[in-house]
Amino acid sequence: MSENQFPLKVLHVCSEIFPLLKTGGLADVTAALPPALEKDGCEVRMLVPGFPEFVKGIDSPDLVTELPAKFGARRIRLMYGKMPATGVPVYYIDAPDLYDRTGNPYNAFDGQPYHDNHLRFALLGWCAARLVEGFDYFWRPDIVHGHDWHAGLAFAYIKALEWNTGKRTVGTVFTVHNMAYQGNFPAHVFSELDLPFSMLNPDGIEFYGQVSYLKSGFYYADKVTTVSPTYAREIQHGEQSCGLGGVVRQRSSDLVGILNGVDTHAWNPKTDDRIEANFHERSMTGKKKCRLALQKEMGLSEQKDNPVFCVVSRFAAQKGLHLVVEGLNAIVERGGQIVVMGNGEHWLEEAFTRFAQDFPGQVAVRIGYDEDRAHRIFAGSDVILIPSRYEPCGLVQMYGSLYGTLPLVHRVGGLADTVTDSSLENLVENRATGFCFEHFDYSSFDSAVQRAFALYERQKDWKKVQKRGMKLSFGWERSAKLYAALYRQIKVGA
Repeated sequence: MSENQFPLKVLHVCSEIFPLLKTGGLADVTAALPPALEKDGCEVRMLVPGFPEFVKGIDSPDLVTELPAKFGARRIRLMYGKMPATGVPVYYIDAPDLYDRTGNPYNAFDGQPYHDNHLRFALLGWCAARLVEGFDYFWRPDIVHGHDWHAGLAFAYIKALEWNTGKRTVGTVFTVHNMAYQGNFPAHVFSELDLPFSMLNPDGIEFYGQVSYLKSGFYYADKVTTVSPTYAREIQHGEQSCGLGGVVRQRSSDLVGILNGVDTHAWNPKTDDRIEANFHERSMTGKKKCRLALQKEMGLSEQKDNPVFCVVSRFAAQKGLHLVVEGLNAIVERGGQIVVMGNGEHWLEEAFTRFAQDFPGQVAVRIGYDEDRAHRIFAGSDVILIPSRYEPCGLVQMYGSLYGTLPLVHRVGGLADTVTDSSLENLVENRATGFCFEHFDYSSFDSAVQRAFALYERQKDWKKVQKRGMKLSFGWERSAKLYAALYRQIKVGA
Protein backbone atom coordinates (compact mmCIF):
# COMPACT_ATOMS: atom_id res chain seq x y z
CA MET A 1 0.00 0.00 0.00
CA SER A 2 1.13 3.59 -0.64
CA GLU A 3 1.99 6.02 2.13
CA ASN A 4 -1.11 8.07 1.30
CA GLN A 5 -3.31 5.15 2.37
CA PHE A 6 -1.86 5.49 5.85
CA PRO A 7 -1.55 9.22 6.47
CA LEU A 8 0.91 10.38 9.06
CA LYS A 9 -0.94 11.70 12.09
CA VAL A 10 0.82 14.93 13.09
CA LEU A 11 0.05 17.01 16.17
CA HIS A 12 1.24 20.63 16.02
CA VAL A 13 1.66 22.25 19.45
CA CYS A 14 1.70 26.05 19.46
CA SER A 15 0.37 29.18 21.14
CA GLU A 16 -0.88 31.19 18.14
CA ILE A 17 -2.78 30.54 14.90
CA PHE A 18 -3.88 33.24 12.47
CA PRO A 19 -6.56 34.58 12.20
CA LEU A 20 -7.74 33.76 15.72
CA LEU A 21 -4.62 34.87 17.59
CA LYS A 22 -1.53 36.59 16.21
CA THR A 23 1.27 38.51 17.89
CA GLY A 24 3.94 37.68 15.28
CA GLY A 25 4.93 35.57 12.31
CA LEU A 26 4.52 32.30 14.24
CA ALA A 27 0.74 32.58 13.80
CA ASP A 28 1.08 32.85 10.02
CA VAL A 29 3.23 29.71 9.94
CA THR A 30 0.91 27.62 12.09
CA ALA A 31 -2.06 28.72 9.99
CA ALA A 32 -0.54 27.90 6.61
CA LEU A 33 1.70 24.87 7.21
CA PRO A 34 -0.96 22.33 8.35
CA PRO A 35 -3.16 22.66 5.23
CA ALA A 36 -0.03 22.33 3.07
CA LEU A 37 1.02 19.20 4.97
CA GLU A 38 -2.37 17.62 4.36
CA LYS A 39 -1.55 17.65 0.65
CA ASP A 40 1.56 15.60 1.42
CA GLY A 41 -0.14 12.70 3.13
CA CYS A 42 -0.36 14.10 6.67
CA GLU A 43 -3.42 14.17 8.89
CA VAL A 44 -2.81 17.25 11.02
CA ARG A 45 -4.34 18.39 14.27
CA MET A 46 -3.36 21.36 16.44
CA LEU A 47 -3.06 21.74 20.22
CA VAL A 48 -3.33 25.23 21.71
CA PRO A 49 -3.97 26.85 25.10
CA GLY A 50 -7.56 27.89 25.73
CA PHE A 51 -6.94 31.61 25.35
CA PRO A 52 -10.22 33.54 24.92
CA GLU A 53 -9.51 34.12 21.21
CA PHE A 54 -9.40 30.38 20.60
CA VAL A 55 -12.37 29.55 22.82
CA LYS A 56 -14.51 32.12 20.97
CA GLY A 57 -13.23 31.42 17.47
CA ILE A 58 -12.98 27.64 17.05
CA ASP A 59 -15.96 26.11 15.26
CA SER A 60 -18.09 23.27 16.63
CA PRO A 61 -16.33 22.78 20.00
CA ASP A 62 -16.84 19.44 21.69
CA LEU A 63 -15.50 17.80 24.85
CA VAL A 64 -12.81 15.14 24.41
CA THR A 65 -12.06 14.39 28.03
CA GLU A 66 -11.88 15.85 31.53
CA LEU A 67 -8.36 15.98 32.96
CA PRO A 68 -7.30 16.04 36.61
CA ALA A 69 -6.64 19.39 38.29
CA LYS A 70 -3.01 20.31 37.73
CA PHE A 71 -0.55 23.21 37.61
CA GLY A 72 -2.89 25.42 39.63
CA ALA A 73 -5.86 24.87 37.35
CA ARG A 74 -8.92 23.60 39.22
CA ARG A 75 -10.69 22.58 36.00
CA ILE A 76 -9.04 21.23 32.87
CA ARG A 77 -10.98 20.02 29.87
CA LEU A 78 -9.53 18.94 26.54
CA MET A 79 -11.80 20.30 23.83
CA TYR A 80 -11.93 19.63 20.09
CA GLY A 81 -13.13 21.77 17.18
CA LYS A 82 -12.18 23.15 13.77
CA MET A 83 -10.35 26.23 12.57
CA PRO A 84 -12.63 28.63 10.69
CA ALA A 85 -12.07 28.73 6.93
CA THR A 86 -9.48 25.93 6.71
CA GLY A 87 -11.33 23.37 8.85
CA VAL A 88 -8.07 22.11 10.38
CA PRO A 89 -8.92 20.16 13.57
CA VAL A 90 -7.84 21.81 16.81
CA TYR A 91 -7.63 20.64 20.40
CA TYR A 92 -7.75 23.46 22.91
CA ILE A 93 -7.17 23.27 26.64
CA ASP A 94 -10.05 24.73 28.61
CA ALA A 95 -8.40 25.80 31.87
CA PRO A 96 -9.87 29.18 32.88
CA ASP A 97 -7.61 29.61 35.91
CA LEU A 98 -4.59 29.71 33.61
CA TYR A 99 -5.82 31.00 30.27
CA ASP A 100 -8.98 33.06 30.65
CA ARG A 101 -7.31 36.49 30.66
CA THR A 102 -8.06 39.44 28.42
CA GLY A 103 -5.37 41.17 26.39
CA ASN A 104 -1.95 39.82 25.51
CA PRO A 105 -1.66 36.00 25.82
CA TYR A 106 1.79 36.20 27.43
CA ASN A 107 1.99 39.48 29.36
CA ALA A 108 -0.11 41.28 31.96
CA PHE A 109 -1.34 44.85 31.47
CA ASP A 110 1.92 46.25 32.85
CA GLY A 111 3.80 44.57 30.01
CA GLN A 112 5.46 42.03 32.29
CA PRO A 113 5.13 38.27 31.70
CA TYR A 114 2.44 36.58 33.77
CA HIS A 115 3.89 35.24 37.02
CA ASP A 116 2.59 31.75 36.25
CA ASN A 117 3.70 31.42 32.60
CA HIS A 118 5.80 28.42 33.61
CA LEU A 119 2.59 26.63 34.62
CA ARG A 120 0.48 27.88 31.72
CA PHE A 121 2.87 26.46 29.15
CA ALA A 122 3.78 23.40 31.20
CA LEU A 123 0.12 22.43 30.90
CA LEU A 124 0.33 22.82 27.11
CA GLY A 125 3.30 20.42 26.96
CA TRP A 126 1.77 18.02 29.48
CA CYS A 127 -1.44 17.77 27.41
CA ALA A 128 0.61 16.95 24.31
CA ALA A 129 2.07 13.98 26.20
CA ARG A 130 -1.43 12.91 27.24
CA LEU A 131 -2.52 12.82 23.60
CA VAL A 132 0.54 10.68 22.85
CA GLU A 133 -0.58 8.45 25.70
CA GLY A 134 -4.00 8.00 24.09
CA PHE A 135 -6.33 10.32 26.03
CA ASP A 136 -8.28 10.83 22.80
CA TYR A 137 -9.46 7.28 22.18
CA PHE A 138 -10.10 8.00 18.47
CA TRP A 139 -6.82 9.68 17.48
CA ARG A 140 -3.21 9.31 18.54
CA PRO A 141 -0.31 11.16 16.83
CA ASP A 142 2.59 9.54 15.02
CA ILE A 143 4.51 12.84 15.19
CA VAL A 144 4.44 15.71 17.68
CA HIS A 145 5.71 18.98 16.19
CA GLY A 146 6.14 21.80 18.71
CA HIS A 147 6.78 25.45 17.95
CA ASP A 148 9.01 27.76 20.03
CA TRP A 149 9.58 27.74 23.77
CA HIS A 150 5.86 27.67 24.58
CA ALA A 151 5.79 24.05 23.36
CA GLY A 152 9.30 23.15 24.55
CA LEU A 153 8.28 21.26 27.67
CA ALA A 154 6.15 18.88 25.59
CA PHE A 155 9.34 17.04 24.66
CA ALA A 156 10.38 16.61 28.29
CA TYR A 157 6.95 15.17 29.18
CA ILE A 158 7.05 12.84 26.17
CA LYS A 159 10.57 11.72 27.11
CA ALA A 160 9.44 11.10 30.69
CA LEU A 161 6.56 9.02 29.33
CA GLU A 162 9.05 6.96 27.31
CA TRP A 163 11.18 6.40 30.42
CA ASN A 164 8.13 5.27 32.39
CA THR A 165 6.81 2.88 29.75
CA GLY A 166 10.16 1.71 28.43
CA LYS A 167 9.12 2.27 24.81
CA ARG A 168 9.15 4.98 22.17
CA THR A 169 5.75 5.54 20.58
CA VAL A 170 6.01 8.88 18.78
CA GLY A 171 8.47 10.88 16.68
CA THR A 172 9.14 14.46 17.75
CA VAL A 173 10.15 17.68 15.97
CA PHE A 174 10.88 21.02 17.61
CA THR A 175 10.93 24.19 15.51
CA VAL A 176 12.79 27.25 16.77
CA HIS A 177 11.31 30.41 15.34
CA ASN A 178 13.47 32.76 17.42
CA MET A 179 16.34 31.76 19.72
CA ALA A 180 16.09 35.00 21.67
CA TYR A 181 12.81 33.93 23.31
CA GLN A 182 13.73 31.01 25.53
CA GLY A 183 11.12 30.59 28.26
CA ASN A 184 13.63 30.69 31.11
CA PHE A 185 12.34 30.49 34.69
CA PRO A 186 13.95 30.28 38.16
CA ALA A 187 15.14 26.79 39.07
CA HIS A 188 12.76 26.56 42.04
CA VAL A 189 9.74 26.25 39.68
CA PHE A 190 10.97 22.82 38.60
CA SER A 191 9.29 21.26 41.63
CA GLU A 192 5.92 22.41 40.21
CA LEU A 193 6.38 20.77 36.81
CA ASP A 194 5.89 17.07 37.64
CA LEU A 195 9.03 15.97 35.78
CA PRO A 196 11.78 13.53 36.85
CA PHE A 197 14.36 15.35 38.95
CA SER A 198 17.12 13.92 36.75
CA MET A 199 16.02 16.33 34.00
CA LEU A 200 17.18 19.34 36.04
CA ASN A 201 20.82 19.27 34.99
CA PRO A 202 22.99 20.57 32.13
CA ASP A 203 22.19 17.39 30.19
CA GLY A 204 18.54 18.31 30.36
CA ILE A 205 16.53 21.49 30.84
CA GLU A 206 18.81 23.33 33.29
CA PHE A 207 20.37 26.46 31.75
CA TYR A 208 22.75 28.54 33.89
CA GLY A 209 20.77 27.86 37.04
CA GLN A 210 17.39 28.27 35.36
CA VAL A 211 14.75 26.04 33.82
CA SER A 212 14.72 26.58 30.04
CA TYR A 213 11.72 25.46 28.02
CA LEU A 214 13.59 26.19 24.77
CA LYS A 215 16.48 23.98 25.86
CA SER A 216 13.99 21.21 26.65
CA GLY A 217 12.97 21.20 23.00
CA PHE A 218 16.56 21.21 21.81
CA TYR A 219 17.58 18.44 24.17
CA TYR A 220 14.67 15.99 24.01
CA ALA A 221 13.17 16.28 20.50
CA ASP A 222 14.24 13.77 17.84
CA LYS A 223 14.83 16.53 15.29
CA VAL A 224 15.20 20.28 15.63
CA THR A 225 14.39 22.67 12.80
CA THR A 226 14.83 26.37 12.31
CA VAL A 227 12.92 28.52 9.89
CA SER A 228 15.73 29.10 7.39
CA PRO A 229 18.95 27.30 6.40
CA THR A 230 21.18 30.31 7.16
CA TYR A 231 19.67 30.72 10.64
CA ALA A 232 20.39 27.04 11.35
CA ARG A 233 24.07 27.81 10.78
CA GLU A 234 24.04 31.14 12.64
CA ILE A 235 22.62 29.78 15.92
CA GLN A 236 25.53 27.39 16.39
CA HIS A 237 28.00 30.19 17.20
CA GLY A 238 28.27 33.75 18.45
CA GLU A 239 25.52 36.07 19.57
CA GLN A 240 22.88 34.35 17.45
CA SER A 241 23.19 31.27 19.66
CA CYS A 242 21.89 33.30 22.62
CA GLY A 243 24.05 31.26 25.00
CA LEU A 244 22.88 27.87 23.74
CA GLY A 245 25.62 27.32 21.16
CA GLY A 246 27.00 24.26 22.92
CA VAL A 247 23.63 22.52 22.96
CA VAL A 248 22.93 23.51 19.36
CA ARG A 249 26.28 22.17 18.16
CA GLN A 250 25.65 18.98 20.14
CA ARG A 251 22.44 18.50 18.13
CA SER A 252 23.91 19.71 14.82
CA SER A 253 23.47 16.33 13.13
CA ASP A 254 19.73 16.52 13.94
CA LEU A 255 19.37 20.22 13.07
CA VAL A 256 17.66 21.17 9.81
CA GLY A 257 16.92 24.61 8.34
CA ILE A 258 13.63 24.65 6.44
CA LEU A 259 12.60 28.00 5.02
CA ASN A 260 9.14 29.22 5.96
CA GLY A 261 6.64 29.83 3.22
CA VAL A 262 3.82 32.33 2.97
CA ASP A 263 0.14 31.90 2.30
CA THR A 264 0.04 32.75 -1.39
CA HIS A 265 -3.76 32.66 -1.39
CA ALA A 266 -3.96 35.48 1.16
CA TRP A 267 -0.92 37.29 -0.24
CA ASN A 268 -1.41 37.44 -3.99
CA PRO A 269 -1.63 40.77 -5.86
CA LYS A 270 -3.52 39.05 -8.69
CA THR A 271 -6.50 38.29 -6.46
CA ASP A 272 -6.10 40.41 -3.30
CA ASP A 273 -9.42 42.15 -2.61
CA ARG A 274 -7.89 44.41 0.06
CA ILE A 275 -5.91 46.53 -2.40
CA GLU A 276 -6.93 49.32 -4.78
CA ALA A 277 -6.28 47.34 -7.99
CA ASN A 278 -4.95 43.89 -8.81
CA PHE A 279 -1.78 43.38 -10.81
CA HIS A 280 0.82 40.79 -11.77
CA GLU A 281 4.33 40.73 -13.21
CA ARG A 282 3.10 40.99 -16.83
CA SER A 283 0.77 43.93 -16.13
CA MET A 284 1.84 46.44 -13.47
CA THR A 285 -0.78 49.13 -14.10
CA GLY A 286 -2.57 48.13 -10.91
CA LYS A 287 0.64 48.67 -8.91
CA LYS A 288 0.67 52.33 -9.99
CA LYS A 289 -2.95 52.71 -8.89
CA CYS A 290 -2.11 51.14 -5.53
CA ARG A 291 0.80 53.54 -5.10
CA LEU A 292 -1.42 56.55 -5.74
CA ALA A 293 -4.13 55.20 -3.43
CA LEU A 294 -1.57 54.67 -0.65
CA GLN A 295 -0.24 58.21 -1.03
CA LYS A 296 -3.78 59.57 -0.75
CA GLU A 297 -4.66 57.36 2.22
CA MET A 298 -1.51 58.24 4.16
CA GLY A 299 -1.51 61.94 3.32
CA LEU A 300 1.64 61.83 1.17
CA SER A 301 2.17 64.08 -1.83
CA GLU A 302 1.26 62.40 -5.11
CA GLN A 303 4.69 62.09 -6.73
CA LYS A 304 6.10 59.33 -8.94
CA ASP A 305 9.69 60.44 -9.52
CA ASN A 306 11.15 58.94 -6.32
CA PRO A 307 10.55 55.67 -4.49
CA VAL A 308 8.08 55.13 -1.66
CA PHE A 309 9.76 53.20 1.14
CA CYS A 310 7.87 51.35 3.83
CA VAL A 311 8.34 49.67 7.20
CA VAL A 312 5.86 47.09 8.50
CA SER A 313 7.34 45.73 11.69
CA ARG A 314 7.33 45.26 15.40
CA PHE A 315 9.31 48.11 16.97
CA ALA A 316 11.92 45.96 18.71
CA ALA A 317 15.70 46.09 19.02
CA GLN A 318 16.01 42.96 16.89
CA LYS A 319 14.49 44.77 13.91
CA GLY A 320 17.31 47.31 13.55
CA LEU A 321 14.89 50.20 13.12
CA HIS A 322 17.31 52.66 14.72
CA LEU A 323 19.04 52.54 11.31
CA VAL A 324 15.83 53.71 9.66
CA VAL A 325 15.45 56.51 12.22
CA GLU A 326 19.03 57.57 11.53
CA GLY A 327 18.47 57.42 7.78
CA LEU A 328 15.09 59.16 7.52
CA ASN A 329 16.53 62.61 6.94
CA ALA A 330 18.62 61.33 4.02
CA ILE A 331 15.61 59.56 2.46
CA VAL A 332 13.54 62.73 2.69
CA GLU A 333 16.37 64.93 1.38
CA ARG A 334 16.70 62.69 -1.68
CA GLY A 335 13.00 63.14 -2.37
CA GLY A 336 11.84 59.77 -1.12
CA GLN A 337 8.72 59.07 0.91
CA ILE A 338 8.21 56.56 3.69
CA VAL A 339 5.21 54.85 5.27
CA VAL A 340 5.75 53.26 8.69
CA MET A 341 3.33 50.92 10.47
CA GLY A 342 3.97 49.05 13.70
CA ASN A 343 4.29 49.43 17.44
CA GLY A 344 6.51 48.39 20.30
CA GLU A 345 9.38 50.26 21.92
CA HIS A 346 8.13 53.66 22.97
CA TRP A 347 11.16 55.64 21.80
CA LEU A 348 10.72 54.31 18.27
CA GLU A 349 7.02 55.17 18.26
CA GLU A 350 7.90 58.70 19.36
CA ALA A 351 10.77 59.08 16.87
CA PHE A 352 8.72 57.98 13.87
CA THR A 353 5.73 60.10 14.96
CA ARG A 354 7.98 63.15 15.28
CA PHE A 355 9.30 62.65 11.73
CA ALA A 356 5.73 62.46 10.42
CA GLN A 357 4.98 65.79 12.12
CA ASP A 358 8.18 67.38 10.78
CA PHE A 359 7.79 66.11 7.20
CA PRO A 360 4.10 66.05 6.27
CA GLY A 361 3.64 64.82 2.74
CA GLN A 362 6.81 62.73 2.86
CA VAL A 363 6.58 60.68 6.07
CA ALA A 364 3.43 58.90 7.28
CA VAL A 365 3.19 56.79 10.42
CA ARG A 366 0.49 54.55 11.84
CA ILE A 367 1.10 53.18 15.33
CA GLY A 368 -0.39 49.71 15.72
CA TYR A 369 -1.01 46.91 13.24
CA ASP A 370 -3.86 46.58 10.76
CA GLU A 371 -3.88 43.54 8.46
CA ASP A 372 -5.87 45.24 5.68
CA ARG A 373 -3.62 48.29 5.73
CA ALA A 374 -0.55 46.03 5.60
CA HIS A 375 -1.77 44.67 2.26
CA ARG A 376 -2.28 48.21 0.95
CA ILE A 377 1.20 49.26 2.10
CA PHE A 378 2.89 46.31 0.40
CA ALA A 379 0.94 46.91 -2.80
CA GLY A 380 1.56 50.66 -2.92
CA SER A 381 5.22 50.91 -1.88
CA ASP A 382 8.38 50.50 -3.93
CA VAL A 383 10.90 49.38 -1.27
CA ILE A 384 10.38 47.65 2.07
CA LEU A 385 13.09 48.25 4.69
CA ILE A 386 14.10 45.25 6.83
CA PRO A 387 17.42 46.13 8.52
CA SER A 388 17.17 43.43 11.22
CA ARG A 389 20.09 42.72 13.51
CA TYR A 390 19.07 39.08 13.12
CA GLU A 391 16.10 37.48 11.39
CA PRO A 392 15.39 33.74 11.76
CA CYS A 393 13.26 33.78 8.61
CA GLY A 394 11.15 36.85 8.10
CA LEU A 395 7.96 36.96 6.06
CA VAL A 396 7.60 40.60 5.10
CA GLN A 397 10.45 40.45 2.59
CA MET A 398 8.54 37.65 0.83
CA TYR A 399 5.31 39.66 0.88
CA GLY A 400 7.26 42.60 -0.53
CA SER A 401 8.74 40.57 -3.39
CA LEU A 402 5.37 39.10 -4.33
CA TYR A 403 3.84 42.59 -4.49
CA GLY A 404 6.67 44.10 -6.53
CA THR A 405 8.05 45.99 -3.52
CA LEU A 406 11.80 45.41 -3.47
CA PRO A 407 13.18 44.28 -0.09
CA LEU A 408 16.17 46.15 1.36
CA VAL A 409 17.65 43.86 3.99
CA HIS A 410 20.56 43.14 6.28
CA ARG A 411 22.05 39.91 4.92
CA VAL A 412 21.28 37.59 7.85
CA GLY A 413 19.13 34.51 8.48
CA GLY A 414 16.14 34.06 6.23
CA LEU A 415 16.74 37.46 4.66
CA ALA A 416 19.98 36.12 3.18
CA ASP A 417 18.11 33.06 1.90
CA THR A 418 15.33 35.00 0.16
CA VAL A 419 16.81 38.25 -1.22
CA THR A 420 19.53 38.53 -3.89
CA ASP A 421 21.35 41.85 -4.02
CA SER A 422 21.13 44.13 -7.05
CA SER A 423 24.86 44.12 -7.64
CA LEU A 424 26.07 44.76 -11.18
CA GLU A 425 26.87 41.08 -11.61
CA ASN A 426 23.45 39.95 -10.39
CA LEU A 427 21.69 42.53 -12.55
CA VAL A 428 23.52 41.27 -15.62
CA GLU A 429 22.68 37.65 -14.76
CA ASN A 430 19.03 38.53 -14.00
CA ARG A 431 19.26 37.17 -10.44
CA ALA A 432 18.72 40.37 -8.45
CA THR A 433 15.54 40.68 -6.35
CA GLY A 434 16.36 43.49 -3.89
CA PHE A 435 19.12 45.18 -1.93
CA CYS A 436 21.38 43.63 0.73
CA PHE A 437 23.88 45.21 3.12
CA GLU A 438 26.53 43.24 4.97
CA HIS A 439 27.47 45.21 8.08
CA PHE A 440 25.00 46.14 10.78
CA ASP A 441 25.78 49.86 10.79
CA TYR A 442 24.38 53.06 9.33
CA SER A 443 27.01 53.46 6.61
CA SER A 444 26.23 50.05 5.13
CA PHE A 445 22.47 50.62 5.41
CA ASP A 446 22.69 54.06 3.79
CA SER A 447 24.75 52.68 0.92
CA ALA A 448 21.95 50.20 0.16
CA VAL A 449 19.37 53.01 0.29
CA GLN A 450 21.46 55.03 -2.18
CA ARG A 451 21.57 52.05 -4.54
CA ALA A 452 17.77 51.78 -4.30
CA PHE A 453 17.41 55.41 -5.38
CA ALA A 454 19.91 54.88 -8.21
CA LEU A 455 18.14 51.79 -9.53
CA TYR A 456 14.75 53.53 -9.34
CA GLU A 457 16.07 56.14 -11.76
CA ARG A 458 16.79 53.32 -14.25
CA GLN A 459 13.21 52.15 -14.57
CA LYS A 460 13.99 49.48 -17.16
CA ASP A 461 16.39 47.76 -14.75
CA TRP A 462 14.04 48.40 -11.81
CA LYS A 463 11.19 46.62 -13.55
CA LYS A 464 13.39 43.62 -14.32
CA VAL A 465 14.29 43.25 -10.63
CA GLN A 466 10.68 43.81 -9.65
CA LYS A 467 9.38 41.10 -11.99
CA ARG A 468 12.12 38.67 -10.97
CA GLY A 469 11.03 38.96 -7.33
CA MET A 470 7.35 38.58 -8.19
CA LYS A 471 8.08 35.29 -9.97
CA LEU A 472 9.78 33.73 -6.93
CA SER A 473 8.06 30.75 -5.36
CA PHE A 474 7.38 31.44 -1.69
CA GLY A 475 4.44 29.08 -1.18
CA TRP A 476 4.42 26.33 1.43
CA GLU A 477 4.51 23.43 -1.03
CA ARG A 478 8.28 22.87 -0.98
CA SER A 479 8.62 23.41 2.77
CA ALA A 480 5.71 21.07 3.50
CA LYS A 481 7.37 18.32 1.44
CA LEU A 482 10.59 18.73 3.44
CA TYR A 483 8.71 18.54 6.75
CA ALA A 484 6.74 15.49 5.60
CA ALA A 485 9.99 13.76 4.57
CA LEU A 486 11.48 14.58 7.98
CA TYR A 487 8.43 13.14 9.74
CA ARG A 488 8.74 9.89 7.80
CA GLN A 489 12.39 9.56 8.82
CA ILE A 490 11.54 9.60 12.53
CA LYS A 491 8.15 7.87 12.56
CA VAL A 492 8.25 4.98 15.00
CA GLY A 493 8.36 1.74 13.05
CA ALA A 494 9.35 3.49 9.82
